[in-house]
Amino acid sequence: MCGFAGIVSDQPQRAAALPLADAIACLRHRGPEPAGTWTDASGRCRMAHGRLSIIDPDPRSRQPFSYGDRFTVAYNGELYNYVELRDELRAAGFSFRTASDTEVLCAAWAAWGPASLDRFDGAFAFALWDAQEDRLYAARDRFGEKPFFFYFDGGTLLFASELKGLWALGVPRSANDRMAYNFLALGYTQNPADALETFFKDVSKLPAGHWLEYRPGAETLALNRFGDIAIEEEDMSDEEAIGEFRRLFTESVQRRLRSDVPVGTSLSGGLDSASVAAICRGVASSGYTHKAFTAVFPGFEKDERRLSELVAGQLGLEQHFVTIGDEEVPGLMDRVQAQQDEPVGSASALAQYAVFAAAKKEGVTVLLDGQGADETLAGYDKYYRWYWQELLRAGSFGKSGELEAARALGITETFGALSRLAARMPQFSASLQEGRRARAAARTPFLNPEWLRAQRPYFYYMLPSAFTLNGVLHYNTFCNGLEELLRLADRNSMAHSLEVRLPFLSADLVRFEFRLPARFKIREGRTKWLLRQAMKDLLPAEVLWQPRKTGFEPPQARWMALPAVQERIDAGRRKLVEAGVLDASVLQQKI
Repeated sequence: MCGFAGIVSDQPQRAAALPLADAIACLRHRGPEPAGTWTDASGRCRMAHGRLSIIDPDPRSRQPFSYGDRFTVAYNGELYNYVELRDELRAAGFSFRTASDTEVLCAAWAAWGPASLDRFDGAFAFALWDAQEDRLYAARDRFGEKPFFFYFDGGTLLFASELKGLWALGVPRSANDRMAYNFLALGYTQNPADALETFFKDVSKLPAGHWLEYRPGAETLALNRFGDIAIEEEDMSDEEAIGEFRRLFTESVQRRLRSDVPVGTSLSGGLDSASVAAICRGVASSGYTHKAFTAVFPGFEKDERRLSELVAGQLGLEQHFVTIGDEEVPGLMDRVQAQQDEPVGSASALAQYAVFAAAKKEGVTVLLDGQGADETLAGYDKYYRWYWQELLRAGSFGKSGELEAARALGITETFGALSRLAARMPQFSASLQEGRRARAAARTPFLNPEWLRAQRPYFYYMLPSAFTLNGVLHYNTFCNGLEELLRLADRNSMAHSLEVRLPFLSADLVRFEFRLPARFKIREGRTKWLLRQAMKDLLPAEVLWQPRKTGFEPPQARWMALPAVQERIDAGRRKLVEAGVLDASVLQQKI
């Protein structure tokens, strides 16, 4: 993984005057190797890149990377299927002078243009200057694993891997009150109706699964989608579904183990990371270290040490435990927030940060993790209600026994009169729900009344367009939910010059999962039914069949009560009061 920044302007003097060196210096944690810079012959495009070598560490693959006389790219991420793409391109007559996926990306663009994006299995963001067409192309992967921020004033385009890079280029650091309101009222960190919006005025992010085109001098940018994954349910047998899932998941893990540096895994006591580790053991490449990293919280009721040890013992992993002392929490909070640049809504981000730091300290540069399974395979308790509503509409809820099976496993997700009404009258129920949430948001405690009145029209609450289990999974995967977790993982890992890879987010695998009817996601009272079936010969039974989701959950309530944390919360409240966001009465409230 890497970091990059750039400028495109029809005024070469303006492009030359902007402090690109400062921008890439802000991103050194993403790419600690010496930065490279490039300016096109006309001076209208400048790019800088800091590299973290993963594939082909030879200096020949440094960036910005020029491919012939036409293309120059600054690229962050990996194309996990670069080997297959390179073979296909060689068969078509292309030759290669490096062993990098960067050169494969350029050759693919030369061969297929933007259509190449549909062929990529990877986590990526890149900016590519086409000297022949005299324009910049930029793209971001389907799920938003890698970041791309930009500022456009109608004549100059500035872009960077993180907001810090834009601020270093002189972009104003001005809060977007609309997003702040939706975070405080709803917990939203993205606008589900406008994926361009960020927490800062006039700063945009390239939406996941989109590519951008800009010619210097043009007054607008062209945005285009690629690689859409739709819900296209089809019936199949259990055996067929389990077999195809196992094949695609194994292929995804194999591709994400490709590396010229050491690879390890995160390991909680949960099913997702255990599944990744189990497949790694079966297909391990020469770079796989069998090192696994686990956050533990001694004395906390949700500590996952015991369950994770069961997995590590069965798989023969070298397990490293990461403990966060109370005295470390305040400083850890400061470092995480400084890296994230945007709001953090859960203390689990602190545990993740500490795990990534420990992995890097142990010499691991690539870490496989289990994110993405909850959103695509229905891992959260909230999904039960959507499935039960779907069964009720189909007339099979009672005879299915699903509610009783879940209750027997200790699942307490509610399914009362309102949920049953929603099943029979989804549009009407959605309208009622939106109204309730809007009224609740308008009563969010301690907001400055004047500020609240100004923000109330910008209420971003949204429900899925399809009132089915797959509908809400698709919404959480592509519109609102998963991208926040991917942002946390990217910034927390890059803070330590560590690359995180997510096997559950292979495009082929996710496309297959959205072909599957709901019964493959929840069955017999259990979430992620398909994953459990596919892994049942590889994992300890206690981990495989645990009914509730687990994964690096820290003692957040205890941490929030620490005096030094309370001081930081109080300081934050005072800043928000001074900014007119919170009412002064909040300062009298116990934290």
